[in-house]
Amino acid sequence: MKNFSGKVAVITGAGSGLGREFADTAASLGMKLVLADIQADALEKTTDALLAQGVEVLAMVCDVSKAAHVEELADAAVARFHGIHLVFNNAGVGSGGLIWENSAEDWEWVLGVNLWGVIHGVRVFTRAMLECAKKDPSFEGHIVNTASMAGLLNAPAMGVYNVSKHAVVSLSETLYHDLQLVNAPIGASVLCPYFVPTGISHSHRNRPEELKAEGGPTNSQIAAQALTVKAVESGKVSARDVSRMTFDAIRDGQFYIFSHPHALGGVTERMEAIVGAKNPPDPYAATPHVREILRGKL
Repeated sequence: MKNFSGKVAVITGAGSGLGREFADTAASLGMKLVLADIQADALEKTTDALLAQGVEVLAMVCDVSKAAHVEELADAAVARFHGIHLVFNNAGVGSGGLIWENSAEDWEWVLGVNLWGVIHGVRVFTRAMLECAKKDPSFEGHIVNTASMAGLLNAPAMGVYNVSKHAVVSLSETLYHDLQLVNAPIGASVLCPYFVPTGISHSHRNRPEELKAEGGPTNSQIAAQALTVKAVESGKVSARDVSRMTFDAIRDGQFYIFSHPHALGGVTERMEAIVGAKNPPDPYAATPHVREILRGKL
């Protein structure tokens, strides 16, 4: 996708973090915006700021884990702007702890947003974009799914999150191949950020009451949360930097988008272990003090 001006971008998780930056970048390129977030006040703040700049915006409170919400979002986008060209399936939440200590509610919440949110987005918006392409021979579109480096690596005490993001990488690669198979004028990318200062380390603020586990967090969940907050908030690559990288990748038709390419060394080690039928390598081999901090807190 090369041309953005006058085109329509749909962004989930648009109230803060990466979603907010995607919206700002898209607006600067002259795009019309369809913004969705489960947090109404954050969405309103983003929307008001963009409307004040003269940007055309449709905003909807949306729980991406619910198919009906995503379908309503797509229908509203087509009704308002008569097309969809760029989609960011970006909404996400974080959760940690020893994998056997995660409750059924933990799994349902994280997989609901991180995985089912992307599944619904791919299922609904790809079809809508293909319909747009039938009506416009010059149509060009792109879908960006936000995964994580946790979709390529498996740090301990992050099991639920790791599983959700690995699934998003797999889903995205399959989407890319399927679009190629039918010669669709739609590109696809998977974004794998590492530690970028966003609101994801505090995503429990939007956790539904019915999915809150009883009894409070375990020691491992408290420890994992503390380490995540510290790592995310100390990140040197900003959400704005990642937005710029992402739009550059869209222009270039680049599938894998990495905010921290140096982290790929760990991916290489993991893949070599898989091919060599070796045990999984220590993800903290280069930073053993982090492992000891985590172990100490358990």
